[in-house]
Amino acid sequence: MTHAIVSHEEWLEARKALLARERDMTHQLDALRAERRKLPWVRVEKPYIFEGPEGKCSLGDLFGDRSQLAIYHFMLAPGSDHICPGCSYTVDHVDAARQHFEQADLAFAAVSRAPIRRIDEVKTRMGWTFPWVSSGESDFNYDFGVSFTAEDRAAGRAIYNYGTMIENSEEMFGISIFVKDEDGSIFHTYSTYHRGTELLMGAFNWLDLTPKGRNETGGTMNWVRLHDEY
Repeated sequence: MTHAIVSHEEWLEARKALLARERDMTHQLDALRAERRKLPWVRVEKPYIFEGPEGKCSLGDLFGDRSQLAIYHFMLAPGSDHICPGCSYTVDHVDAARQHFEQADLAFAAVSRAPIRRIDEVKTRMGWTFPWVSSGESDFNYDFGVSFTAEDRAAGRAIYNYGTMIENSEEMFGISIFVKDEDGSIFHTYSTYHRGTELLMGAFNWLDLTPKGRNETGGTMNWVRLHDEY
């Protein structure tokens, strides 16, 4: 790396100029977050059933005693022995964070199509404690835009992230947010995919402060591994 070397006074002038832009971006993000919270909701009519460590459970069960639920759509397909490094990198951040957000009325669960036995194997290996359930052969992953049948991919109907056509992958990743009202009705409020999931990748925020940034010298997230493979 080569960078200009300047006096403290010159550095301070440049830093204050950047601070003005950072403040402006912070205010823009505040406005965007407020707009996100105002999105309309969609009532979830379908009775989705999942398989958890203790047996079958509903979408409503995943809320526990909270009124909000965040779901991470983890790429783990039936019959696959591959553990997605990107999904793993994302959910590595969850257990520490949920100590706090669960006190603010937000529950969390990961969902994959793999059978619960495979999910538990991965969870044990990686040391995660968050709830993780199997959607099995239900419509859940397909309805929320992260799983795609071979027929839909061949016909050009496999659409990801509100516009990207998927041709080869049967599984993708994302985040979905749900709310449950006092009557038990459940509503879908938000989903984000692809780079939208960077919201959960706290380690990137640290790297973004440094001169090397994310240090992706050979492609996006090229250095990321399962945390027990570094």
